Amino acid sequence: MMEIAGYHRASIQKRTDWNDQVFSLRVTGAPLQFKAGQFTKLALLDDNDRIVSRAYSLVNAPLTTSDTLEFLIIANPDGLLSPRLQQLQVGDGIYVSHSAHGDLTFETIPKRSKTLWLLSTGTGIGPFLSLLDDISFRPNNENIVLVHGVRQESDLVYRFLIDQLVQEYQGRLTYQPIVSRQKLDGMLHGRITDLIQRGQLMTQCGVEFEPEDSFVMLCGNPNMIKETTHLLQQIGLTKHRTAQPGNIIFERYW
Repeated sequence: MMEIAGYHRASIQKRTDWNDQVFSLRVTGAPLQFKAGQFTKLALLDDNDRIVSRAYSLVNAPLTTSDTLEFLIIANPDGLLSPRLQQLQVGDGIYVSHSAHGDLTFETIPKRSKTLWLLSTGTGIGPFLSLLDDISFRPNNENIVLVHGVRQESDLVYRFLIDQLVQEYQGRLTYQPIVSRQKLDGMLHGRITDLIQRGQLMTQCGVEFEPEDSFVMLCGNPNMIKETTHLLQQIGLTKHRTAQPGNIIFERYW
């Protein structure tokens, strides 16, 4: 692999195929410094040796004794990079950016917040798994609700890790899967925004969105983020900014 300014050369250590579109890549060899919940850029060269890059969240928490990084990816047939990433096998090379960014981190969560809502769709669950699994800076909110909206049951990834985290948080962490194209026992059916409007999400999880002590992190589909933010603002929650603390913060990569 040729050297590219701003990127580490790394290799694929492991791949996991959750279904025919969603997969994870575990990468080694890139000494990236990052905080749990942040994202970085992955890159490959196209057929003309031009760099093709895109931002992806890290699924794993920072490890002081390892340079292992893990990414959750969905293959978009029309994308420039994800179809190439889907073809990678163990031992293949990949480029990882020198830097990580993003605000879905432990430091962003206000100390006053009693309930932490983590609302995600698709691969947007990645940064929240990283955040929850970081033993050095574990969220200490009284209630933590991890919501994952997907189209079908096979899109519900990292179930073993999530079950493990639910046990480790000893009653403080609730995992709520939402499937839009299948009706399944124990799971909500529909879209996150519709379930908020009807009150079903709050009833199912046993907590409310409260302007006084709730903090909401969103990651995933831009339309979900936009619509959910609007709904939450209607009930008194506000966007969170460094200069003006509020209740809502989000990350979107497209």
